[in-house]
Amino acid sequence: MSVDDRPVPLDEYPIHQAPLSMKHLVTGDRNAYDRCIFHVFDHRGRAVLVAGLGVYPNTGVIDAYATLRTGDLLHAVRASDALTDDRTNLSVGPLRITVDEPLRRMTLHCAGDPRDPGSLAYDIEWTADFPALWEPHHTQRRGGRLILEGRRFVQAGHCTGTIRAGGEEFTVAAGEWTGTRDRSWGVRPLPGEEGGRAAAEHRPEGFHWLWIPVRFDDRFLMVVVQEDADGHRSLNEAVLVREGERDRQLGWPQADIAYRPGTRHPQSAVVHLTGPDRKPLELGIEVLASSPLAVGAGYPPADDWQHGSWQGRGWTDRRVYDLSDPAAHAVAAYGVTDHAARFTLEGRTGYGIFEHGSFGRHDPSGFTGYASVAD
Repeated sequence: MSVDDRPVPLDEYPIHQAPLSMKHLVTGDRNAYDRCIFHVFDHRGRAVLVAGLGVYPNTGVIDAYATLRTGDLLHAVRASDALTDDRTNLSVGPLRITVDEPLRRMTLHCAGDPRDPGSLAYDIEWTADFPALWEPHHTQRRGGRLILEGRRFVQAGHCTGTIRAGGEEFTVAAGEWTGTRDRSWGVRPLPGEEGGRAAAEHRPEGFHWLWIPVRFDDRFLMVVVQEDADGHRSLNEAVLVREGERDRQLGWPQADIAYRPGTRHPQSAVVHLTGPDRKPLELGIEVLASSPLAVGAGYPPADDWQHGSWQGRGWTDRRVYDLSDPAAHAVAAYGVTDHAARFTLEGRTGYGIFEHGSFGRHDPSGFTGYASVAD
């Protein structure tokens, strides 16, 4: 028996979904992935931490990242390594996630660089305040080929701990900071994917995306929208979660977004919702701080590192980006940005993430192409 054929530790548990070792997937698609993202941010907009970890079983890669936005500076740590058989070990280089209590409590850790006292470091306990909520099954095709199929749940909670970077130290306290997270798995394009004829002949004219998890003291709201260039909606959800009550569906969300002139950078927004009683509801959004995922965090179209790319064994990279000049980070405008925001709904104030991406033509917004921006 070769090493690749031997059972792995997870095979001891009754969790199998197919007559295979937990080492192997039911698909041979190179784009298979399994990953998470956490957001930790203060209610005054001083700091936004985005951290995540992913495994890519069919390319044999595990990687992780963390970015901290404070003022105009974005501190970033990225690490990548060869995937091992121990899938419960969620650590890469200086970055580690510990599942202390599944679906309830996690610990996030980043070790500082001993050679640089100003490097990003943190120890945070992330605790859920509401049950995890499934998002709709997410699929996307290019031509006839399925290029994205993901299953994802989302959750909101509170955080405690410490974050250090650039000579500053932030005390993360419940009531003053909010945490959101998601877990997703399936297939989605990885760097190096060759689209062939489908990519050449089925170029998207436009893409519009909203992903909005919001934590209020006594309820959790999740809104997700994906639209094509003409406004056709391929993903839609608006759900209110309250402990001990049935989840409340809030219809077909419509967003009015106020953009900074000359950009597609949102400054505020109102999302129009509808309760089961047909009563209109307005979710008000005030952006506090923004973290572009294409800068530092490895999301497309990042030009220095992307998730799932093989960097060799034991690779770690640290850097600080200056975001004061948007022209220095042109790719950010063509990637998704996570905006920490203050929300209002029916007299309540909450905090969460207003994740926004709008590229190319989007008829409902009046954008006519990739160069089109707000007046």
